[in-house]
Amino acid sequence: METYNKIMQAFWLVIGVVIIIFVTYKGITDGFQRWAPIYILGALAISVFLLRRFMMKRMSKHQDFLDGDKTKK
Repeated sequence: METYNKIMQAFWLVIGVVIIIFVTYKGITDGFQRWAPIYILGALAISVFLLRRFMMKRMSKHQDFLDGDKTKK
């Protein structure tokens, strides 16, 4: 499951960066008036990446805590 989480974390980061680069390119060529609202999708993808990263670290610390608790018993 950890491999899947790392793949999905990288996926959201790549998607966010690609969307931001694409929207910037289209904004330069077609005008930002039309493409500026799409930046929200890039920000959303990067937010999902950050949330997944935070939750993976939190889950890892919690699992370490649980493993340490088992060894004490």
